[in-house]
Amino acid sequence: MMNLLCYNKLMSEYYNSLRTRNLFDPDSKESFKLSRSKIDLFVECPRCFYLDRRLGVGRPPGFPFALNSAVDALLKKEFDIHRANETTHPMMKAYKIDAVPFQNEKINEWRNNFKGIQFLHKKTNFLIFGAIDDVWINFKKELHIVDYKATSKDDEVNLDAEWQDGYKRQMEIYRWLFINNGFKVSDTGYFVYANGKKDRAAFDARLEFDVKIIPYKSENLNWIEKVLVDMKKCLIDNRIPKEGKRCDYCPYRDSAVEVVERHKKFNVRDKNENSEKNSLF
Repeated sequence: MMNLLCYNKLMSEYYNSLRTRNLFDPDSKESFKLSRSKIDLFVECPRCFYLDRRLGVGRPPGFPFALNSAVDALLKKEFDIHRANETTHPMMKAYKIDAVPFQNEKINEWRNNFKGIQFLHKKTNFLIFGAIDDVWINFKKELHIVDYKATSKDDEVNLDAEWQDGYKRQMEIYRWLFINNGFKVSDTGYFVYANGKKDRAAFDARLEFDVKIIPYKSENLNWIEKVLVDMKKCLIDNRIPKEGKRCDYCPYRDSAVEVVERHKKFNVRDKNENSEKNSLF
């Protein structure tokens, strides 16, 4: 498991707190590439989005969840076996999902974090992309967007928590991307949710999971169009927007600046007072 030292090394190598690349230029005619996660960032906090895409100051990345990545990789391998054989996974049968993993020559490209499935939104000139986990196809030739999630909790996994609204937006953006690439897409997507068990008597060098498939129906995708237009308005404006109502980063950033400035003033005052005292002797 990655320790703090390794994490700090990765941060220093890959995180640039003030970058000059991949910034939005209001005068440029070229399309501007935006990931699905940046749409979610804007919804959460327009100010953080503006600082990131316009001014080059992104939020620091979170600690990498290596176990989640391992679950993700193993689930992909497992479903890929059925993709190659054009068979239904036993779990899909158990949940009465009449579908098989979708075969397409671009499946690995769609899964690539830097490519994904893409669509040029002409109204904003944004090239929107997102990396999916999986796609299934039913016998009506409709696609189902599939996302893998991993956690470890005592309660039954579900999508009821407010912070999971981001998961739902994620699914809706993926569906929007596939529709705009000419695919027939079902309004029902699926979350394959792996929940690590903590009730075993011992670890015994193995971690067991309960895996559950949770359907999610996304009927209205109109919000995406509005958000993209609002994102464009935000980026072409020279004024920094207000922070999001529930943003944790902006209050921290403002408080840190305030404390640093106050500390500087105290230091200057103390230095002047010490200089006056020394001049008396």
